[in-house]
Amino acid sequence: MVVMTESPSSGGEHRPPGSVGEVFLVFLRLGLTSFGGPVAHLGYFREAFVERRKWLGDRAYADLVALCQFLPGPASSQVGMAIGLHRAGFGGLLAAWAGFTLPSAILLVAFAYGITALGDLASASWIHGLKAAAVAVVAHAVLGMAKSLTPDAKRATIAVAAMIAVLLVPGAFVQVVAIAAAGLAGLAWLRATPDPAEDAAALAIRVPRWTAIACLIGFAVLLTGLPVLAAASGDGAIRLLDIFFRSGALVFGGGHVVLPLLQAETVQIGLIQQDAFLAGYGAAQAVPGPLFTFAAYLGAVTTTPPSGLSGATIALVAVFLPAALLIIGVLPFWEQLRHAPRAQRGLMGVNAAVVGILAAALYTPVFTQGITSTATLAIAAVAFVALTSWKTPAWAVVIASGLIGWAVL
Repeated sequence: MVVMTESPSSGGEHRPPGSVGEVFLVFLRLGLTSFGGPVAHLGYFREAFVERRKWLGDRAYADLVALCQFLPGPASSQVGMAIGLHRAGFGGLLAAWAGFTLPSAILLVAFAYGITALGDLASASWIHGLKAAAVAVVAHAVLGMAKSLTPDAKRATIAVAAMIAVLLVPGAFVQVVAIAAAGLAGLAWLRATPDPAEDAAALAIRVPRWTAIACLIGFAVLLTGLPVLAAASGDGAIRLLDIFFRSGALVFGGGHVVLPLLQAETVQIGLIQQDAFLAGYGAAQAVPGPLFTFAAYLGAVTTTPPSGLSGATIALVAVFLPAALLIIGVLPFWEQLRHAPRAQRGLMGVNAAVVGILAAALYTPVFTQGITSTATLAIAAVAFVALTSWKTPAWAVVIASGLIGWAVL
């Protein structure tokens, strides 16, 4: 469940339950240890915020994941921004983004400046250990969500149907179709039941309505106005802002889906050399955090000004700005829809589909890329037991798996 409360100026004073510093430190730890791509990130988030800290409940988390699947941009980063907004207001949103994003952005900018002493990171043995740990984290998340979100035969059937659909026809569009179809199935087939415990762990979004509308208007103005401004001014910084804002605003599914658009917008117009693009893409596979931070690398290696640190900053902010504007703008209206009784039935189906989609992603790409030998399977199995039976924090499991991979692979 998502609950919106009005701003302090519209009634009583509502203080966020946490602090900006708390949010930043938690997301910084995740930004340093969350390997494995956007699906793995959602597993890390669930372990950190639903299971360990109980900042929100499973149903609220699944609702949020489903919403972000419908929005363009990096889904895992949008989920993180929303959790930061819930925990510490607008400062929490910025803290969540900075903590989760800056570690990989800094590493990729350093790579752009030629700091490549570690060699081919993508084939390093410790990277294989980290990918095996991601298998355990995602498996743990899928099992936990399945217990709470698919507890009966009807919802389990919806989950399996969604899983089969996205496995047979891969792609972000099919995921959106599967979620929409599951919502219709839930509306026609399921019956909503109140859950007081889940209500107590709802996601509280403190966004004034005028702020939400202003963000949606700002998103539309920037999307349509930046290309005109860039063409009229000929300014390199505005052109860079336009390229990366459109890339973040027009891509559904996040992760690797953004790469073809980035290549078309940078390599094909001569802004970045093909060899530099491919080298950076390889490095991006070996760093934690969201793949969208690849934009920072691209901004640093542009062939025309601005480049370097200024180019990296413009590109990084621009590619994530649409996600932040949409999250702030959409969440309050999503809350109103979420409270409607018929919508609750639909969301029960949507949440079941989210479990199925994550289960499909557990197989590919997480399992197929993470389990490449009996040794990596053993690392994943030990990591899974550590998470589920010993209740070891995910960040500790990831670090230990990387060290084991470095030592034995």
